[in-house]
Amino acid sequence: MNEPQADPARLAAADADAVGALARVVWQATYPALIPQAQIEAMLADRYAPERMREQLDDPRQAWWGVRRDDALVGFAHAMLEDTACKLDKLYVHPDNQRRGIGAALLRAAASWARQQQARRLRLQVNRGNTQAIAAYRKYGFRIVESRVFAIGDGFVMDDHVMELTL
Repeated sequence: MNEPQADPARLAAADADAVGALARVVWQATYPALIPQAQIEAMLADRYAPERMREQLDDPRQAWWGVRRDDALVGFAHAMLEDTACKLDKLYVHPDNQRRGIGAALLRAAASWARQQQARRLRLQVNRGNTQAIAAYRKYGFRIVESRVFAIGDGFVMDDHVMELTL
């Protein structure tokens, strides 16, 4: 069966709760084998607090896109400018909707916006243990440019690859 084409749309502050809810589903499905549950909860509480989400979604220096199916948010991406690069800070697709072109459509939206902002590179960080995501990003032309461990607060660290796509 052919899936309908994913069509990312810009998100706004009104979408904060849907973004937070989808992030929780994705983190709970993806990260338990990679990082402790307490760290997952700390990251979700910090990065997806409704008030923080509304501020970020309304910040004109940042861009958010979402894909909906049957009126439900099934994927989202978030990008922001950093010097001559654009950081793809978040890209999540509901586990039941993976491999249906949603991630690719969100990557295209982020790359297009980055080019419009005159960025020369699209960068992201992905957990070293998330081999599925690493393989997917490589498929779209990203390469690993460095690996690092960094503190994220509350005594937790992230062990990530920094990946980059030249625009």
